[in-house]
Amino acid sequence: MINCGLPRGAQTMNASTPRDDVIGFGVFEADLRSGELRKNGIKVKLQELPFRALKLLLGRPNEVLSREEFRRALWPDDVFVDFDHGISSAINRLRDALKDSAENPVFIETVERRGYRWIAPLRSAEPRAAPVAEVVPQIDVPPIEDARAPQPGEHVTTQLPRSFMPRRRWIWVLPALALLLVAWSFRPSYRAKASSKNRRAEITSTAVSPRPSSNPEAEDFYLKGRFYWSKRTPEDLNKAVDFFTQSIVHDPSYAPAYVGLADCYDLLREYSGMPGTEAYPRALAAARKAVELDDSSSEAHASLAYASFYGMWDASTAEREFRRAIELDAKNAAAHHWYATCLMTLRRYPEAFAEIERAQAIDPASKSILADRGEILFQAGRSDEAMNLLKQMETAEPDFMSPHRYLKRMYLASGDYPDYLAELKKEAQLMQDDSALALANAGERGFAANGREGMLRAMLPLQKKMFEQGRFSAFYLAETFSLLDEKREALAYLKSDFDQHDEIFPLVESDPVFNSLHDDPAYRDLVARMGFPEQK
Repeated sequence: MINCGLPRGAQTMNASTPRDDVIGFGVFEADLRSGELRKNGIKVKLQELPFRALKLLLGRPNEVLSREEFRRALWPDDVFVDFDHGISSAINRLRDALKDSAENPVFIETVERRGYRWIAPLRSAEPRAAPVAEVVPQIDVPPIEDARAPQPGEHVTTQLPRSFMPRRRWIWVLPALALLLVAWSFRPSYRAKASSKNRRAEITSTAVSPRPSSNPEAEDFYLKGRFYWSKRTPEDLNKAVDFFTQSIVHDPSYAPAYVGLADCYDLLREYSGMPGTEAYPRALAAARKAVELDDSSSEAHASLAYASFYGMWDASTAEREFRRAIELDAKNAAAHHWYATCLMTLRRYPEAFAEIERAQAIDPASKSILADRGEILFQAGRSDEAMNLLKQMETAEPDFMSPHRYLKRMYLASGDYPDYLAELKKEAQLMQDDSALALANAGERGFAANGREGMLRAMLPLQKKMFEQGRFSAFYLAETFSLLDEKREALAYLKSDFDQHDEIFPLVESDPVFNSLHDDPAYRDLVARMGFPEQK
């Protein structure tokens, strides 16, 4: 998105005139016309080549840009220099200006052997307001009786008339005091503290209570991030990333902001089109940085555990980190919640129920905890209870995505294809995913024409196309082939999913769609190579 601002040297323009060449991110603005980088309105020193690199990155956010593309953007074709060194130098100087880190990036991510990618949200900002002259209240003082000019050396006293008694004096004093109180309330530090207090009240249901930052603005941005994170929509999660980014810029040593960033990436993988191969490395880097900054943070250890389990399939590290998080804070609802989902994936259902119940007791208002309880019920074989719970949630809050997603998979596994397609369509609409919506529509047409077989055959070409474009998991293609009883193709796509280290692959053992593959040696080999402890 494009920022707005007041052009340099154009004081005669209206203050709200939009500028489509000023791009905002975090606390920074890049003026593409003047070639200036500003932080909180103050110019940051940045040379021409790093700024060209910044301009290229901002023009194509979330894309991997190759070193060749940087070479063309930074130098004319007839210039011969050590391009590799020059590109690295330009990126390093840009990172220095943004106070960014290659190991724990907030703005610029290094994609190994491929190039660089801009990962921070670009946001719209309010137009800069024109300076407003200070308004000084005018108080009419009654004239003094028998006024005369003072004589040299004479002590001057001001005598009010008998009619201006103390009771009347408050007519002017009270408005003045009110103005002073208003001015006091608009001090930056007061506003930041008040805003932080309000944000804390707004996010009480998330059960997150981080240590305060020495920078009130960093804490306020963090709390805003948590507020939007809890909404769990693609748009709100991107807003949350922006707020956590701004928090880190204000206080690079503030561990809770890195925790928030890690948690955002974990959810962006689930609630938006961000692939797990992009989301989890970012989440893992941010969580590790949070633990490095504050090893006593329960939230940091819980985030590291979650990213380790789903991003790295490292069950032993995840279990250690979850236990550490709960040891540090037994009332950390997120730690119990996420630990429960990992135990479910490992098919340790009694332990999973115990943890999800602890999470619910701590945070009974959480929709996500309640929805995941439904998922655990289903995986444990209690399908009727699971569906009843999720249907109730769906009726109460139709725009909350998790019940639709879980019911979709349950309907597919149980053979209720009309309801499966209805939930697929609703999920696509909530995610604002046109490709998934087209898939649901194709499935509906196929089912109307030829039942289950027609539905699967109609969806298959679109699924393959989306997979080739990197927008569809091989796991779901394997499901389609397994339902069509084409085991060779199902196993081939499962192997592809395994090779891509897809976060959903660990659910393969508990997915009834793959029951027909359980005795196949190739299937058993994939499950064994995943490295999870065998369940007795």
